[in-house]
Amino acid sequence: MNLAISFYILLAVTVALLVIGVMIYNSLVDIKHTVSQAWSNIDVLLKQRHDELPRLVETCRHYMKFEQETLSRVMEARTSIAHARETGNLPALGAAESILRAGLGQLYAVAEAYPELRASEKFQHLQTRITSLENGIADRREYYNEAVRNNNIRIEQFPEILIARWFGFGARSLLKFTTINKHDNDLGKLFD
Repeated sequence: MNLAISFYILLAVTVALLVIGVMIYNSLVDIKHTVSQAWSNIDVLLKQRHDELPRLVETCRHYMKFEQETLSRVMEARTSIAHARETGNLPALGAAESILRAGLGQLYAVAEAYPELRASEKFQHLQTRITSLENGIADRREYYNEAVRNNNIRIEQFPEILIARWFGFGARSLLKFTTINKHDNDLGKLFD
C-alpha cells in the first residue's frame, strides 16, 4: 500500500512540475514574440522614413544650394541606419539614429533661412510626415525597450532561467539613442 501511495505522490509531483515547466516555456515564448513584434513595429517606421528622406533632401537641394554638407550628413546617416537595421546591430542603429535626428534638426533650422522652402507645400508635407514618423519611432522604441526589459528579467529569474537556458532563450539588446553634441556629429567617430 505504501508503494502505491508513493507512486501516486511521485506521479502527481512529476505532472505538476511538467505543467509548471510548460507554463513557463509558453510565457517565455509569448515574451519572445512580443519583443519580435515590437521590433517589427519599429522596423516598419524606419523603412517608411527611409523612403521619405531622399524626397526631403531632394526638395531641400533645390532651395539650399550652399548647404550640401547638411544634406549629405542626413543621407549618410540614412545609409548607416539602413545597414544597421539590416544587420540587426542595435548599438550602431542607435548611434546612426542620433546622428540622423541631429542632422534633421540642423536641416530644419537651416530651412528657416529659406522662406521659399518653408513655404513649399511639398517641404511642409515631408517635414510633417517625417516628424510624425520620428514620434512613432520614439513611441515604439519605448514599447520595444519595455518588452526587452521584461524578456531579460524573465530569463534571469528562477525557475525561468532553467527553462530559458535549456531551450536557448537569450537576452535582447535595448535600443538606445546617444546624445550628440556639435563636435561629435560625425558618423566616423561613432562607428570606429
